[in-house]
Amino acid sequence: MTFANVGTLGTVPGRRDELVAALIQRNELLRTAGCLAYEVGTNPEEPNTVFVVELWESAQAHQSSLALPQVQAAIAAARPLLSGSFGGFRFDVAGSPLRDQETR
Repeated sequence: MTFANVGTLGTVPGRRDELVAALIQRNELLRTAGCLAYEVGTNPEEPNTVFVVELWESAQAHQSSLALPQVQAAIAAARPLLSGSFGGFRFDVAGSPLRDQETR
């Protein structure tokens, strides 16, 4: 079942664009690990926040990706840019009007 992870990452004031640049670097390893989509964005009304929407083949694929050395390195590089304020939610995707639905 497709898994969604939607979140906000608070950044150190003035460092948002650095975090965005780090998060949008091409990384085919994520696709291999089961990532279906990884979208990063900003909102001018929240200048110290980065928004991330991830779709994964499964919750397990997402969890397993966090142990990959390249992902661990990216997390370590991003840490100095983060304020420690995080938000968001996770859910199993029930379906979409943009594709045929799987039967369960």
